[in-house]
Amino acid sequence: MGYSHHERLSALDASFLRLEDENSHMHVGSVALFDAAPLTREDGGLDIETIRRMIENTLRRMPRYRQRLAWVPLLGHPVWVDDARFNLHYHLRHIALPAPGNDRQLKRTAGQVLAQALDRSKPLWELWIVEGVAGNRFAIVTKAHHCMVDGIAAAELVGSAMAVGPDAAIPRARRGLPRPAPGPFDLLLAEIGYHARGGIAAARAIRRALRHPRGALTSAWDGALGLRDVIRAGVHRASPTPINVALGPHRRFDWVRFELADVKEVKSQLGGTVNDVVLAVATGALRRFLRGRGVRVEDLDFRAMIPVNVRTEDDPRDVGNRIVMVVARLPIDEAEPRTRLERVIDTTRELKASRQARGLALIEELSDWTVASLFVQFAQLVARFGPFNVVVTNVPGPQRRAYLLGSPLLEVYPLVPLYRNQDVGIALFSYDGGLYWGLNADWDSVPDLHDLVGALVREFEALRKASAEPRA
Repeated sequence: MGYSHHERLSALDASFLRLEDENSHMHVGSVALFDAAPLTREDGGLDIETIRRMIENTLRRMPRYRQRLAWVPLLGHPVWVDDARFNLHYHLRHIALPAPGNDRQLKRTAGQVLAQALDRSKPLWELWIVEGVAGNRFAIVTKAHHCMVDGIAAAELVGSAMAVGPDAAIPRARRGLPRPAPGPFDLLLAEIGYHARGGIAAARAIRRALRHPRGALTSAWDGALGLRDVIRAGVHRASPTPINVALGPHRRFDWVRFELADVKEVKSQLGGTVNDVVLAVATGALRRFLRGRGVRVEDLDFRAMIPVNVRTEDDPRDVGNRIVMVVARLPIDEAEPRTRLERVIDTTRELKASRQARGLALIEELSDWTVASLFVQFAQLVARFGPFNVVVTNVPGPQRRAYLLGSPLLEVYPLVPLYRNQDVGIALFSYDGGLYWGLNADWDSVPDLHDLVGALVREFEALRKASAEPRA
């Protein structure tokens, strides 16, 4: 057997492929805005060729972006193999906005781009360069399938193409050739061998447990409680709302920016974390938005799915998903902003003490080493139950200015995919003193997404005002 190379997707990564359907496309993304002046040619156009060479050199350091999916025969598990026909021109798109190129036009264009499914026969990412944005700016709209990266990994990979100073030099990168992909029989043998090693590891774990029964029983009890917590959360249906109807194929994308210092000031005055303030503001905005739709929010069991990063400092994997999803009930019935934040703080404290994350990690581990479809089936079951109304994810980013070939990155707005019967997703990214909110929504069920953006602004101002006043 000659040399060949492939990499197996984890159970969590594979689940994002199986959850995808014709309306729910499982890619993460972002819209980044840059100052166009350093990359503008003498004729007034953007220097696309220099950007292309920069991206080409960067991708040589990131093999995952030059790989496509393959499938293990009979067992059906997905793996990554190098794409022998990789063509950067397919993935790097170039478009321009018509005059005046305002933010409204950019949001509409981004919504159309981000609504389109990725081609599974090719590496699962696209990068759209949009010139002609008002204010002498250009935008880069990125899409990468969730089976490739989570929000943390995506931020790190995008950052690898940036510089911390306005140096416009293109980094050198060693040219590489695609590694041969294994044949179907080799893939099947490798998958059988993987599960055989899992059986050996399980046998060793049993021997260790017999030598240290007390520790084994404690670990088993914690795992059992974690499974109980995650099953309870997963099969508990959230209340139906107008933003939890059948998902359509079209998208709206909108955004807003807060000063990170203002958010931290609220946190300092009222307690909790930045993420607690984010959840409280999102809860208040959704309350205001749903009340505007005539919904009686006092009767709702309104829940958010919150991805939690479990990547460690020494984690060797720079791509793929290192997250677990936990479900939290949001106090959407609470009218007073300060009390709402206090209740959010209590909820997140209880989540940290719960074993939801441990239970999900245990299911993923069992699925990886035993029945490969176990986690996928669990994820599909949870999606059918509808245990959450909205996704809220917050990714920390660098707090200093970054540059692409000398062009400063001005703003960056992230996107989280929408699941079945979940028509609004809220993603946040902190960068260079700003907290950037990206809102992804179904076009048909949430045509008034701008009202939710306005509600976020008003609710944050209300919370800031409450933090400056003594408690009654």
